[in-house]
Amino acid sequence: MKANWRKQMMISALALTLSAANAAPVFASAAPDGKSNATEIAQTMGTTAQWNRWQKEWETLKNDWTQISLSPGSNATELNFAWYTPKQTNDNNTDAKVEAKVQGISSDQKDNGIPKLIIGEGRNMKNAKVYEAEQTEVKDEQDSNGQTYHSNKVTATGLKENKTYYYSYDNGNGYTKPAAYTTKSTKSFSFAFVGDPQIGSSNELKGQDSQKFYDAQSDAVKSDAFNWSSTLNAALEKTDNKLSFVVSAGDQIQTTKKKSPNKDASKSEIEYTGYLSPEALKSLPVATTVGNHDADNANYTYHFNRTNASELGSNKIVGGDYYFKYGNALFIMLNTQDTNVAEHKQFIEQTIAANKDCKWRIVTLHQDIYGSAEHSNEPEITNLRYQLTPIFEQNNIDAVLTGHDHAYSRSKMLLGGTKTNDYTDDEFDAELKKDMDAGENPTTRTVAPGNIKDGSTDENDQKYLSYLKSIMDEKAIETVKKQGSSVINPEGVLYMTAGSSSGSKYYDLVPRQQTYIAHRWQEDVPTYSVVDVTENNLMINTYRTDNDEKIDETFSITKSKGDVASLSKEIKAAESIIKQKNTYTTQSYRVFEQALAGAEKVAADKKATKSEVENALKALTNAKAALEKKIVVAKAALKKKIVVAKASARLKAGKKKVTVKIKKNAVSGYQIKYAANKKFKNAKKKNTTKTTYTIKSLKSKKKYYVKVRAYKVVKGKKIYGSYSKVLKATVK
Repeated sequence: MKANWRKQMMISALALTLSAANAAPVFASAAPDGKSNATEIAQTMGTTAQWNRWQKEWETLKNDWTQISLSPGSNATELNFAWYTPKQTNDNNTDAKVEAKVQGISSDQKDNGIPKLIIGEGRNMKNAKVYEAEQTEVKDEQDSNGQTYHSNKVTATGLKENKTYYYSYDNGNGYTKPAAYTTKSTKSFSFAFVGDPQIGSSNELKGQDSQKFYDAQSDAVKSDAFNWSSTLNAALEKTDNKLSFVVSAGDQIQTTKKKSPNKDASKSEIEYTGYLSPEALKSLPVATTVGNHDADNANYTYHFNRTNASELGSNKIVGGDYYFKYGNALFIMLNTQDTNVAEHKQFIEQTIAANKDCKWRIVTLHQDIYGSAEHSNEPEITNLRYQLTPIFEQNNIDAVLTGHDHAYSRSKMLLGGTKTNDYTDDEFDAELKKDMDAGENPTTRTVAPGNIKDGSTDENDQKYLSYLKSIMDEKAIETVKKQGSSVINPEGVLYMTAGSSSGSKYYDLVPRQQTYIAHRWQEDVPTYSVVDVTENNLMINTYRTDNDEKIDETFSITKSKGDVASLSKEIKAAESIIKQKNTYTTQSYRVFEQALAGAEKVAADKKATKSEVENALKALTNAKAALEKKIVVAKAALKKKIVVAKASARLKAGKKKVTVKIKKNAVSGYQIKYAANKKFKNAKKKNTTKTTYTIKSLKSKKKYYVKVRAYKVVKGKKIYGSYSKVLKATVK
C-alpha cells in the first residue's frame, strides 16, 4: 500500500497554494503515531511480574527461529502446523528417538532426515499419529551465525470434537515438550478477530541500517510481543478458553523486505519469533491475512500453513486467497495486496459453489474499505471498495473483517454503494496531508484535526471535500429490521475494522465520521473482538485489552425465517447457557431466563403467529447477547486482602466539557461516574488509566455531578475502591 502521507513521515515546510485572498501557511507535521509500552500495559493489567519474567526469557528466545504456528485446517477435523528447522541439523540428524512419551511408536524407528510431528489423545498421546513434514528451503535467509533453514508443514487429520490432544515436533534439536490442543464444538463456537499485530512497529528507527536499528528492533519486538500475548490471553479468559481460533486481518510483522536494511529478508525473522512467542499460540490456531507489511517477503508463506491455498489472488511472492470451513461458517481469506479483483471474484464464486451447505459467509481482507481512520479516505482504498463490494453482495457475504488502520470501527449494514467519479490512487495526497497536519509542535492524538474547512476558497480543498462527501455512501445504508442491537435478516453486508491488537502503532480517526459508520473508537489501547456463531446468530463483542471494558455495544445478525423450527434451534442452543447459570450475574440471567421461558411458550403454541415467533426469537437473541459474567476473584487474591485506596479528584469546567484531574495512586486505573443530577440517576461511567480525563459533549450552562473510584486488576478482574466525595461543576 502507498502510505506516503502517514504521520511518521515528517512533513517539513509543506506550502500550499491558496487563492490570492489567503496567505499560504507552512505546515509542520502530522501528529506522531501512538503506541503502547508493555511496562504500562503490564501495570494496568496487574501483570508486571509476567513482564519482568518475559524480558529475561526474550534474551534467550530472540534468536530462535523454530517457533511453531498453528492454523485452521480445511475443516474442524484438521489442524495445520508450520515451523523452521536448521538446515544443517536436518541433513545430519539420524536420531529417531522421540523424547516425549508416545505410545505405539518404536524408539528405534529409522529417520530419513525429515522432521516429524507426533499428535495423540491426552497426556499419554494415546493412538498417536506420526506425520512427516513437507519441507521447503527457506531462500535468501540466514541467521547471524550463517545458519540456513527449512520450512516444515504438516496437516493433522481425523481430529474429534471436544477432545484434548498433545503434540510434539522435531525442531532440529530433538522433539519438543508435548503441548496441548483442545478441539471445540462446531454447532456453536467462538473466534477472536484481531487487527495488525505488526510486531516491531513500535521501533522508531524503522529501516535504518545501523546497530541502533537492530538494538531498537529487539526492544520493540519484546514489548510488542508481550502486548500481543496479553491480548490473546484476555480473549481466552473472556471466553473461558472456548476460542476455536483467531482471525487476523493482516500485518503480522513490521519489517518488509524492501524497507529492511540492505533489503535483507532475514531481518523480519526476529519479529516472527516475537509474533509466535505467546504461550497461547501453542494451542490456538490463527487464520492470518496478508497485509502490506507481509506481502513482499516469502517468509510469510514459510511460517504459516494455509489450507486450500489458491494461486488466484497471488502476488507471486506470498501466495493467493484461501478458505476454510468451521461448523456452518465459511471463512474466505483474500490477499488484496494483489488487486486483481477478477481473480478474487473467481475465487469467491468457486469457493461458495463448493461449500453451499455453509449458512454464514465471512470474508477477511487487509485494507479497511469501510473504515474510519487515516487510510480509509485514500482513493487507493475507496477504489478497491467499489470493485469488491458488488462481488460481496452478489455472493451474499454476511461480514467483511478488515484491518490496516489500527483503529476500531463498525459499519451500518451496507448495500449498493456506488462510485461517482474516477480518482487516481494518489489524487488527494496534498489535501490529506494538509487535513491531518497537527501544527509546529505535534503531540499524539486520537482524532485528526481536520484543517480543511467547509468554507475554504481553495479549489483543491473543495474538490477534496466533494470527494469525501461522495464516499460517505449514505445511500448504501440498508434499512433493516432491528430489535435492540440485533439486525434481523439483513440483505446488506457488515464491515468491521479491527484496532491494533498489540499497541505497536495507532492511527488517528479521520475528523469527519463517515455516514456509513455505526460506531468507531480510538483511545490508543490494544483491542480485540469475540465473535460467537450459532445456527441462526452471529454476535460480536469488542473489548479493550488493558481493562476488559467493552468499547462498543453488542452487535448481532440474526438469520431466521420466522418459523418455529428456527426458534426451537435457538432454544436448544440455550441449554449450554443454563448449565453455566452460576457464571452469570443475577440480573442478566434473570432477563435471559424470562426470554427463554417466553420463547418456549411461543414454540409450544401451535396457534402462534409469525410475528410472535419473530419477536420471541429477537427477545431470546438479545437476552443472550446481554448476559454478563460474574466477576470472580481467585481465593489466593482474596487472602491477600486487596485494598484499593479511596480516590481523590478535582474538576475544571470548560466549554461543553469538564476535565477531571485525579490524584495519582498505585492502581491499575480509575472509573469516573457523572450525571446531571446529584442522585446520579441515568449516570454514565468512563474508565481510564490516565489521571486526567475530559468528559466532552456536555450541555452548556448545565451543572454536572462527578465522583471517582480507583481499581486494581487482579487475575484479570477489577477490584474497586470507594468513591471519592461528590464533585460538581457548571459547564461553560
